[in-house]
Amino acid sequence: MVTVRVIPCLDVRDGRVVKGVKFQGLRDAGDPAGLAWNYEAQGADELVLLDVSATPEGRGHAVRTVAAVRAGLGIPMTVGGGVRVAADAGALLEAGADKVSVNTAAVERPALISEIAERFGSQCAVLALDAARRADGGPGWEVVVLSGTSRTGMDAIGWAREAAGRGAGEILLTSWDRDGTGTGYDLDLVAAISRAVRVPVIASGGASGPGHLLAAVRAGADAVLAASIFHYGRYAIADVKDTLEAGGVRVRR
Repeated sequence: MVTVRVIPCLDVRDGRVVKGVKFQGLRDAGDPAGLAWNYEAQGADELVLLDVSATPEGRGHAVRTVAAVRAGLGIPMTVGGGVRVAADAGALLEAGADKVSVNTAAVERPALISEIAERFGSQCAVLALDAARRADGGPGWEVVVLSGTSRTGMDAIGWAREAAGRGAGEILLTSWDRDGTGTGYDLDLVAAISRAVRVPVIASGGASGPGHLLAAVRAGADAVLAASIFHYGRYAIADVKDTLEAGGVRVRR
């Protein structure tokens, strides 16, 4: 039986962790290295570090931040933001990342996923899929890019399948509609993407307590990611693992 991973997410801008609602209204949440090390001490299984302003500002990821976090971190770390070519992924891996996530650049040029997977292995290639319910009220979800500022019209389920086929070893799935709202994950979205692909799916966007993370696992997620509930001290990693375990989910201790 595979264990479910609990993953804190650090959204970083200008060297500081920030958090907002639907990717907007960002407010300071602390120092990335200090938070990362604290989460590892609490029992986090992995860490995700996303440079949320790299792509909108047209620059690469802040490699120095990655190196600073890795200096005191022993758990696996996925890093994303500003990756446009395989060499960008290589720089992040050299700085201390274990996996690299791609979002906007992969939508613009899907071959990027294949290039990273072929050069560094599928285990290093993560698709960060930000999805929103269709603006026209139609069924399903569309892919959003540029930190949620641009709707593509692309079908999220179809894009997940294509990315997995191109070599993505994991999908970091965020509901734009739920991000930062505290209303819980979009369970229909989690279930639909989990059914559509054979690679692990990390559920993200909307958790306000351990019960929401348990619901995401029951919907099909292989791992659960959260930010606000950890950054502002509402819950510790152990609280989430206790709830998951009580719900019959196997976790790492």
